[in-house]
Amino acid sequence: MAGGGSIGVLLGGVLTNWLDWHWIFLVNIPIGVAVVLLSLRLLPSEHAAPANKRVDVAGAITVTLALMLAVYAIVNGNQNGWASGRTLGLLGGAIVLLALFLGIESRVESPLMPLRIFKVRSVATSNIVGVLWAAAMFAWFFISALYLQLVLGYSPLKVGLAFLPANLIMGGFSLGLSAKLVMRFGIKRPMATGLLVAGLGLVLFARAPVDGRFVVDVLPSMILLGIGAGMAFNPLLLAAMGDVGPEESGLASGVVNTAFMMGGALGLAVLASLAASRTDSLTASGHSHLVALNGGYHVALFVGAVFAVAAATIGAVFLHSAAPAPEGAYDGAAVEA
Repeated sequence: MAGGGSIGVLLGGVLTNWLDWHWIFLVNIPIGVAVVLLSLRLLPSEHAAPANKRVDVAGAITVTLALMLAVYAIVNGNQNGWASGRTLGLLGGAIVLLALFLGIESRVESPLMPLRIFKVRSVATSNIVGVLWAAAMFAWFFISALYLQLVLGYSPLKVGLAFLPANLIMGGFSLGLSAKLVMRFGIKRPMATGLLVAGLGLVLFARAPVDGRFVVDVLPSMILLGIGAGMAFNPLLLAAMGDVGPEESGLASGVVNTAFMMGGALGLAVLASLAASRTDSLTASGHSHLVALNGGYHVALFVGAVFAVAAATIGAVFLHSAAPAPEGAYDGAAVEA
């Protein structure tokens, strides 16, 4: 997952440069078809029939609408005014829908997101860490790409290639290095360390000048962010599933991934609004367009670094340090020892 997500940034630049930007959406159609066909062919056919096959349509609709309204309100807050009736109305509607969603989940027979699972500390902590880390990572992907293209003048293909060092590092971690770190040091230390390293990478990006050079001002940040993301991603998923039974591991994994996507959407909306506000302020004070743009990006990237450090701190304080393992996985090793 970490490798695929990072490769997508590179391929986005290739598609945009050589074909058309619409292909970043259209390419998902053949990928989706391939996933379905390979799943039917490769995944085991055995399954346990659920006790209740009803789908929580009401929960899905309310949480989706709540997120959409919140993101829309935040993205347009600078333009419409944060104290305007439109912005406050949209945010209020999002809060009402979120409360309705929680009410539905507490009463429906087959909830989309069973609230009881959040009583498990590792699951609750992993979701908070996931929200904060997603906000920081989306800031990296989005804001740094804007810096490279709009401030340094990179082409879309060159932007994609600029992410290649981080892609390769994250790919290396996803091929087994991250798992080895977890087996050696447990969950807490690799995740917290990875998030702190990623935060440092964002801080370095937040000081990149208008006339920045790739080797000096971009590459070090990409390397640190690749190391941090590659180190932290796997422990985050393991932490979510570590304290739940095997029958609920899929649910725990799905919940933390959902939190990750929600945190990314809301976090990016907040950071983009902060960047736009800072850019407008610098432009009004007489700075050039590029300086104002870069100043806005600096604010967004620095706040993203704060999110990463906050995620590292919460994970370090509240998560268990032991590495999760299937029951009986080390019986043979213990007997041999």
